[in-house]
Amino acid sequence: MIKKTLLILFSFFFIYLNAVKSAETNIYQKIDLFGEVLEKINKEYVDEINQSESMDSAINGLLQSLDPYSAYMSPEIFDEMQTETSGEFGGLGIEVGMESGVVKVISPIDDTPASRAGIKAGDYIVKIDNIQVQGKSLSEAVDLMRGPVGSGIELTVRRRGEKKALTFKIIREVIQIQSVKAELLEKDIGYIRLTSFNENSGKQVEKNIKDLEKNNNIKSYILDLRNNPGGLLSQAIKISDFFLNNGEIVSTKSRKASENRKWFANEGDLTKGKTLIVLINYGSASASEIVAGALKDHKRAILLGENSYGKGSVQSIIPLKNNGAIRLTVAKYYLPSGKSISEVGVSPDIEISEGSDDFRIKTETDNQLNYAIKLLSG
Repeated sequence: MIKKTLLILFSFFFIYLNAVKSAETNIYQKIDLFGEVLEKINKEYVDEINQSESMDSAINGLLQSLDPYSAYMSPEIFDEMQTETSGEFGGLGIEVGMESGVVKVISPIDDTPASRAGIKAGDYIVKIDNIQVQGKSLSEAVDLMRGPVGSGIELTVRRRGEKKALTFKIIREVIQIQSVKAELLEKDIGYIRLTSFNENSGKQVEKNIKDLEKNNNIKSYILDLRNNPGGLLSQAIKISDFFLNNGEIVSTKSRKASENRKWFANEGDLTKGKTLIVLINYGSASASEIVAGALKDHKRAILLGENSYGKGSVQSIIPLKNNGAIRLTVAKYYLPSGKSISEVGVSPDIEISEGSDDFRIKTETDNQLNYAIKLLSG
């Protein structure tokens, strides 16, 4: 009996070794095939090619075949990313990703050239200054959008529901982000507009809540997360905690079980349990979805607006030997309910379509904000 058991174990072991060996052989064959293809292109292609750029494109293609957010950064682009001043940079003011070979707008940032020109979340950028984006990497497309402050750029976009491509002429500016704005509406509604999750967002939201709470008449709050592309996970956790007394806020699950984590709220709702409405739209992504999803799952807030973007993954910047880096998805976010945000987003409790691209307080065309005010005033 023992001999028979050992024989079976050894059989499985040799089958496993053969499978591993076969897989390794297949990988090496693919690497050899890649080298052969590169050699054929270099010798036979109609135009002379830059082999270094071709290799960069191949690396980027591999990463972007994984998901829209993984990408390769050359040493030059990685250096630029590291030296950008926090909270201030030159450009158009849009958060972008890659989908189906073209640049997709995750969200335009408030009060920036892109948002003022009319760029919307979900727009596909197909041309940059009449240069086709199809076939370029995200890093290459972003590089094309960079330029001196005060210089012009023309973007051609495809938009859901529009039959013809739209063209936008935009002047580049220094982008200064004020992530939090707050004021009192209708004498008893605290309005907080959060445009991104940067390193100071939590402190600013906390200060604004405390300032609003000094008004003894305040009865309710509106947290506006529309067109907020996200940012730091730590700030999403902190801001969620301001409105909760306990319970899970978010968890991350990785390929490595040892890196799975959960975050919980501490006791102490800064708003003392007052009625809360959270505004979301298709431009609400990542950290915005964590906050909205946590508050919805705990039945702490009513979500009003449109389904959010659906970016529920964690990216890590991993440096490479050539002084470049890769942005790689290393984990996914999960809401307290256990649901993933990825490609699904967070759905509103009350679905109200946008009436305007502008989020100026009390504009007659802002269907979502006006509806929220009516609910709280009624």
